[in-house]
Amino acid sequence: MKFQNPRFFRRDENELVKAQRKLSKTEKGTPERVKRRRAVQHIHQRIANRRKDFAHKLSHELVNSFGMISFEKLKQKDMLQNHCLAKSISDAAWNQLITYTTYKAENAGRIVVLVDPRNTSKMCSCCGTMVEKPLSVRVHSCPVCGLIIDRDENAANNILRLGLESLGIALEAPPFRLRE
Repeated sequence: MKFQNPRFFRRDENELVKAQRKLSKTEKGTPERVKRRRAVQHIHQRIANRRKDFAHKLSHELVNSFGMISFEKLKQKDMLQNHCLAKSISDAAWNQLITYTTYKAENAGRIVVLVDPRNTSKMCSCCGTMVEKPLSVRVHSCPVCGLIIDRDENAANNILRLGLESLGIALEAPPFRLRE
């Protein structure tokens, strides 16, 4: 299953910028500044509520659809060091989704597995060959077995395989491919 990132912050970013600009232009200690501060807080709260609602709905759908769910154990704090991607990474709220999915899976008797994210998008999900590619390349093309697949689908196949292996379930030939 593929889910698009709803980008809640990006959607309301222009409105937030306008509200913050108005706030910065008001004189400190005035009732007008209190009003403008509340407007900025309201926009932030609305973004957080949308993000939380999306995470709850998606985690509910995942738990109801699958018996075992694998996630990469991403170190979001380290990833935020990249100033080009920091805003988008924060907006995705991966840890929130993992937290919600984990507690809902426990209540439903499902399994959530966190796997090591190293080389999940570089390794070919068909033959296991490491294929080096920059982040800008969105298609995985294996020179050994000839597999051509979306980079994210290749990584998803590898994450699922690692999750199953951590549970002691090994996949046999023919190679595993994630269904749409």
